[in-house]
Amino acid sequence: MGRLFGTDGARGVANVELTCEMALNIGRAAAMVLTDSAQKRPKVVIGKDTRKSSDMLESALAAGLCSVGADVQLLGVVPTPAVAYLVSHYKADAGVMISASHNPCEFNGIKLFSGDGYKLPDEIEEKIENIVLDQIIPYPQLIGGAVGDIKRGNTAGFDYIEHILSTVDCDLSGLKVALDCSNGSACKTAKKLFELLGAQVYILSCNPDGVNINHNCGSTYMDALREFTVAVKCDIGLAFDGDADRCLAVDENGNIVNGDEIIAIFAKDLKDRGLLKGNTAVVTVMSNMGFFKCCDELKINVAKTKVGDRYVLEEMRENGYCIGGEQSGHIIFSDYASTGDGQLTGVQMLSVMKRTGKKLSELARVMDMYPQVLQNIKVSAYGKARFNDDAEVKEAIAKVEKELGDSGRILVRISGTEPLIRVMLEGKDTAQIKMLCDEVAEVIRTRLV
Repeated sequence: MGRLFGTDGARGVANVELTCEMALNIGRAAAMVLTDSAQKRPKVVIGKDTRKSSDMLESALAAGLCSVGADVQLLGVVPTPAVAYLVSHYKADAGVMISASHNPCEFNGIKLFSGDGYKLPDEIEEKIENIVLDQIIPYPQLIGGAVGDIKRGNTAGFDYIEHILSTVDCDLSGLKVALDCSNGSACKTAKKLFELLGAQVYILSCNPDGVNINHNCGSTYMDALREFTVAVKCDIGLAFDGDADRCLAVDENGNIVNGDEIIAIFAKDLKDRGLLKGNTAVVTVMSNMGFFKCCDELKINVAKTKVGDRYVLEEMRENGYCIGGEQSGHIIFSDYASTGDGQLTGVQMLSVMKRTGKKLSELARVMDMYPQVLQNIKVSAYGKARFNDDAEVKEAIAKVEKELGDSGRILVRISGTEPLIRVMLEGKDTAQIKMLCDEVAEVIRTRLV
């Protein structure tokens, strides 16, 4: 994890940690690094989510890009995966998404994509960091006609919808679908997309006001969707996060189907149809033990990466795998997308349901979830920096590992997007793992807060 970029871009409280000056300089540095091989005036597309600060940061980014000679095309409010797709579709040299994903409205972030639509590798982000934070290269001072232009596009949402439609060949008529848009980017595309496929669509949390993004809605708060799905007798509920690169599902009985279960459903379906490339699914170290047991029973190989959908994608690209993701709902279909895509995930899930004639609850029985507890401990910047070297924290973790043995596991890691240390335990005995999680969390609070 770098000094400026975490596992999912640069992120912080807008106008305090992620300032206009910072956005301006990220725009300058990104244009210098990402477009240095362009033989023409470089073009950069910018998308954003619905939070209040997105307009402010969009203006700063656009100004920074133009000041070093890049032309800018503003896409408006679109999902993150739309930017990832459109940067290549529009033949741009780079793309930027302004979003803090699932975080509250006071946060915002800047995600960068190269011209092929993929998130930047660590070494490229480090170059941008060095320019922004260390001023290792002066920003060019262009004048006159050398300064870039800013234009607004008006077809980004439609072009993205057309792309998602092209990934399936089915009619979803007869299926009732509830969509929780999290008052975010999905508000611009989700209803139209699923209606064009023939589904009967019900929309929740689709009245963005700049501050209600992710507030008691979306993939991080699914109670309202669960209740609605059951009350209206929907076949499925789909919950997106603020920038719609995540999707979690609710079955017809109101039970949450998480990312691990969704990946298991897709992996089995692809294997059954002879389409599972490398006979492998890719997940992170945070995936549930039940997922690995499921894949073992299905004779599906599992590749495991560190946390972050960027690392899942790197593994998929390197080895040609076609399905992967995270428990949080970042699901990647590498045949169709270069990043996690919530609406693509929803469309593909409905396609499986339609093709097999099975309810989501039946599909989800492909795997059994092991009991899992997770605590997020807010720590200071100093505590976060010395986490890996604290002897008492290491001792507490080792003690739990010894007690669990082969019947469970503990994973303690630094969040790449928030000032948190996450403690996760899995095992067969819920009471035991909760007690052990509390013990480790208390040591972390004592030593690192």
